[in-house]
Amino acid sequence: MKKITTLYLCCLLFIFSNSANAGYTQTKYPIVLAHGLMGFDDVLGVDYFYRVPASLSRDGAQVFVTAVSSLNNSEQRGEQLLQQVEQIIALTGTTKVNLIGHSQGAQSIRYVASLRPDLVASATSVGGVNFGSPVADVVRQGLTPGSKLEGIAKTAFDAFGGLIALLSGNSQLPQDALGALESLTTEGALAFNQKYPEGLPAEQCQQGPMYASNGVYYFSWSGTRTLTNIFDPSDAALAITAILIPGDDDGLVSRCSSHLGYVLKDNYRMNHLDEVNQLIGFHHLFATDPLTVYRQHANRLKKLGL
Repeated sequence: MKKITTLYLCCLLFIFSNSANAGYTQTKYPIVLAHGLMGFDDVLGVDYFYRVPASLSRDGAQVFVTAVSSLNNSEQRGEQLLQQVEQIIALTGTTKVNLIGHSQGAQSIRYVASLRPDLVASATSVGGVNFGSPVADVVRQGLTPGSKLEGIAKTAFDAFGGLIALLSGNSQLPQDALGALESLTTEGALAFNQKYPEGLPAEQCQQGPMYASNGVYYFSWSGTRTLTNIFDPSDAALAITAILIPGDDDGLVSRCSSHLGYVLKDNYRMNHLDEVNQLIGFHHLFATDPLTVYRQHANRLKKLGL
């Protein structure tokens, strides 16, 4: 009898838990995810935003995962994203979307929000390269414009970007490794900011406006750890690139460079890939689960009526 009672209570708790979460992530407008440099929607069944869409949609969110050129300048990628946003709005019959962009994807969503604020309820930067990356600066400095080395690097990375596009079923997307690199340098990012300033803080390390002059809500979050899980082989590479970045960073983007709009948190114990729950879900064992951060943000948007 005791075993039956215990089982009954467990079933009740399970049902109550699921009932309590119902609608937790159900935003008014669809959530649209935009990948970063050398990214994709999914490759061979593996999501770039690993398990994020399923986690959000389970409790009510309508989620769309977009795909733009893995390697290209931020304006070209932004234009590709805009076309998909227009398609999503036409498909769903909604009037706006909530954009979430990781890494270079932050520039993509900012481009869309700046050109078509009427289509965007909110824009959220995750580990966004909003003020450039010293890693990109070092690579750009090492490739003399017009040099043989630059040509070899461009050919190799364009081919790699093409392979990602092919494996993800997006082979029609053009690749331009040098364009991507230029966009991610400090100089390139500042030039981009001059054209699309909405949501930016006055200085890198400050808070920006949550509600910008274009009528769009802006948010950001990022991490400041590189070595987060001994089972994640990508940690070592990010620990090396972090050496090039002064101060706190996630291995590719500095804490201050990630700021956009209302900064929710800029020191999660996450590296650049943990921010999208990669590599296949490996993250810091004693820190906030990345999926929880996305779910909490969806609930935040819901409470704002977005």
